[in-house]
Amino acid sequence: MRLLIVEDDTALRTELVRQLTAEGYAVDSAADGRDGLFMANEYAYDLAIIDLGLPQIDGISLITQLRKSGRDAPILVLTARDAWQDKVKGLEAGADDYLTKPFHPQELRARIQALLRRAHGAAQNRLEFAPLVIDTDAKTVTLKEQPIELTSYEYNTLLYLALNAGKTLSKTELTEHLYAQDYDRDSNVIEVFIGRLRKKLDPDGSLAPISTLRGLGYRFNLPPSPAQPQ
Repeated sequence: MRLLIVEDDTALRTELVRQLTAEGYAVDSAADGRDGLFMANEYAYDLAIIDLGLPQIDGISLITQLRKSGRDAPILVLTARDAWQDKVKGLEAGADDYLTKPFHPQELRARIQALLRRAHGAAQNRLEFAPLVIDTDAKTVTLKEQPIELTSYEYNTLLYLALNAGKTLSKTELTEHLYAQDYDRDSNVIEVFIGRLRKKLDPDGSLAPISTLRGLGYRFNLPPSPAQPQ
């Protein structure tokens, strides 16, 4: 998943980038609202974290402009502890949730995961596509109740495909949402990860969880389990 952080506090911004990169996200950042607006309009993000007290363009105006331009990715706003009015304004402008400073890294992680799941219609942290189960909190994958060892890149690729089950995703889209901004988009890295996932998830070729549509991209084929909340 690709995240945008717009925060003018250098220390906090740097720590957020470090923390979320370590969590396996592709992370871009901006120090003011003007650069944040440019980046949000230039690239496709799965979620934005926006501080309300920004220079150049304040956070409320930034959120308002993003929503008016049709950017519908989830937005998590950062606010001061006593600024309840700003929380209300942020939500009314189009933000999806807020987090009060200072906050614990685990709370940030939980809110991001909840917003990403909600954006893709998944109500719980367990994505079930019998016999495959993805636990987004533990970042684990089981097949027929047996754990499958995946690298972080393999897991991220599988999760993005699964969250967009039934949709055809191009190699370019996958690369933009999963990997760093300066990643070589002409490389065959996506093909490598897809190949590894097929070998680990479907060694005998009976499940066919991922299809390749020549010239178009890839599609996750497994339907959600009947009891899976939508």
